[in-house]
Amino acid sequence: MAIPVRQASSGDSEGAPGNERALVIVPTYNERENIARLIDAVLSKDPRLEILVVDDGSPDGTGDIVEGIIAESSRVHILRRPRKMGLGTAYVAGFQWALERAYDLVFEMDADFSHDPAHLPDFLHAIERADLVIGSRYRQGKVTIVNWPISRLLLSYTANVYARFVTRLPIWDTTAGFKCFRIAVLEAVDLNKVVSNGYAFQIEMHFRAWKKGFRLVEIPIVFVDRTEGQSKMSKAIVREAFWVVWRLRWWAMTNRL
Repeated sequence: MAIPVRQASSGDSEGAPGNERALVIVPTYNERENIARLIDAVLSKDPRLEILVVDDGSPDGTGDIVEGIIAESSRVHILRRPRKMGLGTAYVAGFQWALERAYDLVFEMDADFSHDPAHLPDFLHAIERADLVIGSRYRQGKVTIVNWPISRLLLSYTANVYARFVTRLPIWDTTAGFKCFRIAVLEAVDLNKVVSNGYAFQIEMHFRAWKKGFRLVEIPIVFVDRTEGQSKMSKAIVREAFWVVWRLRWWAMTNRL
């Protein structure tokens, strides 16, 4: 039986053990305006944190900027891919990289500062009593999003209500992309079976972890829309999310997860 989600508040838990190795995975495509500042901000939050940039052949030179930083810091890594291959496959590649190197904790995080690095210590606290910590924009129905147009907000909120209804996931923000896994979750989930590649990837990973019986905890974050670069949202991503939830429900019913 899946373990119910406990709604957590940031800062209400004990700190994570100091010897745990934590990797922040950041997929990039044309993020030269943000990546150097983001790396500095992430690494400043805790000495345990390292960062892996998964760059999909950014023509703006994002990967080259990261290579320059790597020459000066052993906590920065890069996985360069030849072309734009999608969010889901970028994270799966990053997860496999982390598994091969025996990290203890693995983060997902956007490169555009919509995910504030200031929240990283909150995740490190909360993971002490969880297997997967989710940074929620809709915790208990309270919206904490800044600078989104009302149309985008309504689309996102409605999509979350829809995904919760179909999958029965007991979390508020099913499409959240700022999170921290214990490595045991990634070891238990068969990454070769993950089919989603857009924002539906987030729903699928939450669902698979929940169905494996892992402990999911949501903590509140403030999500701020990107100030540099362009959004990766598209109609194809929305269509994928619409259908994936039904596929997940069917696979769960037929024990195919």
